[in-house]
Amino acid sequence: MKSTEFRHPVKVRKYEKYGIICLNLVFIRCMDIAEILELAEDIVFSKTGKHLDRLQKTVLKGTVQGQTYLEIAKNNGFSESHVKNVGHELWHLLSSALGQKVTKSNFSSIFKNLKNNNKFIVSGVCQNNSTFNNINIFTSEEQSPTSPQNYQQTPKQPYIDLGDAPEIFSFFDRTSELSTLENWITQDRTRLIALLGISGIGKTTLALCLIDPIKTQFDYIIYRSLRFSPTLEQYLSKILKIFSELSEIPQNIETQISQTLDYLRKYRCLIILDDVQALFSSNQLAGHYKSGYEDYQLFFKQITEVNHNSCFLLVSSEKLREIAELEKSNSPIHSLVLGSLGLGAKEILSSYQLLESETWETLINIYQGNPLWLNITAALIRELFSCKVADFLQYDMPVLDESLQSRLEQLLGRLTEEEIAVITQLAQETEGVLLSEILNKIKLSNSDLINVIKSLCMRFLLETQEREKITFFTLNPVVAQYVKTRQKHY
Repeated sequence: MKSTEFRHPVKVRKYEKYGIICLNLVFIRCMDIAEILELAEDIVFSKTGKHLDRLQKTVLKGTVQGQTYLEIAKNNGFSESHVKNVGHELWHLLSSALGQKVTKSNFSSIFKNLKNNNKFIVSGVCQNNSTFNNINIFTSEEQSPTSPQNYQQTPKQPYIDLGDAPEIFSFFDRTSELSTLENWITQDRTRLIALLGISGIGKTTLALCLIDPIKTQFDYIIYRSLRFSPTLEQYLSKILKIFSELSEIPQNIETQISQTLDYLRKYRCLIILDDVQALFSSNQLAGHYKSGYEDYQLFFKQITEVNHNSCFLLVSSEKLREIAELEKSNSPIHSLVLGSLGLGAKEILSSYQLLESETWETLINIYQGNPLWLNITAALIRELFSCKVADFLQYDMPVLDESLQSRLEQLLGRLTEEEIAVITQLAQETEGVLLSEILNKIKLSNSDLINVIKSLCMRFLLETQEREKITFFTLNPVVAQYVKTRQKHY
């Protein structure tokens, strides 16, 4: 847990009976338990703006008295596991407030060290303007009962765990998209957001760059990738370990989901879940979960239906079927599809020191404003064309670097035979075509063709155009070029 700095005052407590503050919770003689609980509550309140509940106070009282979790549970009519959960949450809160790890076993020794280091005691006498980890405990104004108390809470410093997130070295213009996501999360309190788009379009970069401007709104910010397809049990086990110090995480999926939802209610969390498409089967229509991964669908549905103040941001190159079904005008769920980076992509070309900037817009349009595709192509131009974009554009476009072809093969490798048949046909078209025209050229039933078209749109390989209230379909030009190249090799 990162150290958190506090500058706001904590409600004053006068210990006139004893004249000093003694925080060694093992050898306490000059403070009774009630006073310890009051002080602990003030410290926690300074961090969270919330008071300790009855069971948290009971656990703290039992700890001061040297009781085990089992003894606390038996004496108060709770299960041992529940008391452990509450206890570990309590130590987590104190750890965050004090800026160091607090556990049941080291609780008293930490406060003893604070005493010995004179952070609360100066020669055994309470001093005016004493501070504790930048928490102002006593001020001259607060010692006067007639002085008004001015309480101002500083922004929260969340616990941030980015896990296996890639390091972001540059972020190009996505101002509009960033603003939309911020509003959905901070103003609309959206519970689930799907950030979608074709591979390489910049979804992960945008999600990670979203963290800094909104981080003070949250208690926890967690990033995890599903690229290696963990089961929901495996994923939730890792998430629960972040919230709790329990050595044993429940293996029952229903209990894991229930506990996770409890934490989403207790804390305001932003959880970014990347590479969600890894949960879906290859060689099936888009959005079909792999066998054994169907629990994710139930979990995502519960995230939208259960009342809480947290937000899940799902990042995927395939649209989730449940998003389309659950997304309504007044529902706590939204989706954002990333398109071309537009002229903001000029920064990418500039970073490769490409020449002839007047040709850059043409290059950006050819490669659909896709940051990954442009990075690969810009590197090719620098290496083989001495950074001269005009020389590169003399060739039939788009030219596909081997690395780019490999990326595109990964996309096509997920498709069904019917999807391959449709995109192969569309690759030959020079203009958008109607659904009925595709049906005349492909031997599929109406239902099968509609499902295939829908699936290709969910993978962001097909684009739609509206002309006089008629929908035309076109294949992504870069994908179309690769399909033609691919055919020559088969």
